[in-house]
Amino acid sequence: MINRNISIGGIPVGKGSKPIIIAEVAQSHDGSLGTAHAYIDAIADTGADIVKFQAHIASEESTLDEPFRVKFSYQDKTRYDYWKRMQFSEEQWKELVEHARKRGLIFLCSAFSVKAVEMLLRLGIPAWKVGSGEVNTPDLLEAMIKTKLPVLLSTGMSSYKEIEKVTKILNKKDTPFALFQCTSRYPAPLEEVGLNVIDEMRIRFGCPVGLSDHSGNVFPGLSAMARGADMLEVHVVFDKRVFGPDVAASITIDELAMLVKARDAIYIMDSNPVEKDKSAAYLSDLKLLFSKSVSPSRMLNKGTLLERDMLMLKKPGSGIKPHELETLIGRRLKKDVSPEKLLRSDDIE
Repeated sequence: MINRNISIGGIPVGKGSKPIIIAEVAQSHDGSLGTAHAYIDAIADTGADIVKFQAHIASEESTLDEPFRVKFSYQDKTRYDYWKRMQFSEEQWKELVEHARKRGLIFLCSAFSVKAVEMLLRLGIPAWKVGSGEVNTPDLLEAMIKTKLPVLLSTGMSSYKEIEKVTKILNKKDTPFALFQCTSRYPAPLEEVGLNVIDEMRIRFGCPVGLSDHSGNVFPGLSAMARGADMLEVHVVFDKRVFGPDVAASITIDELAMLVKARDAIYIMDSNPVEKDKSAAYLSDLKLLFSKSVSPSRMLNKGTLLERDMLMLKKPGSGIKPHELETLIGRRLKKDVSPEKLLRSDDIE
């Protein structure tokens, strides 16, 4: 299957392109608009491509029956209350979008309701990120597909059968899409990251593929990019001691900056394949410096018949080559030689 590249906000995604890095703020702002803006500035400073938030509208996506995944909150009696506290108004979201654009970041935001899709569309969102829990939400997917924007789909809770079902719909509607391998555990153990799934999904579905990482450390991201992932999404926090449900599954801003530098370095290396023979020819002068030649092992007088223990190998490689050493045994010196100098052809009869 052909790997069909896509574009997000003008950035190409797919084979031959630099992996995009998405910094997921999620709930790390804890409902504070000021903190959300601070994350935008910090993420922009790292050189990441995309800042991503989550647009939760409690009345449109949740009920009082929804339990806490982890009962972490000191101020919210219910999960529904928590989602209400996390909400920003459309005007506040607009300010965040404009801030991101001014800082050179693409702004993405996961929608968890049709109303959120409609709002984000008005704000000029360039693509849709579908969380692992929303793969089987038909009205949400239908609303996104109608926009004709690319869909980035996390697969943390999906079987291959479920992924095949939704990708068939996307293909039928000519909707550009990409897939994320994801493990919906917070944090995800390294044994369950599933880097192999990235390779498998690329083969099965012929689309850009990446890793949405919840491990809380940089190793999965580094490994995924090194083996050719097209995208990397990581949750971020200012500090591992801050409050929030996703802290254990997040990396710090400093770690994000390191991932960006690693991404750029990996891309340079991958984009510049080395031809071994040409490299060897280019380094021929250096090779002479580092390699060795035949040298006397001690002071030898004119007329000496050379024996094996009289010869050794020393730097540089500009003299008689090591493979010629045995041919010198039994030959006679026509001048005095010193172990401080290489043996030369004109030293021998």
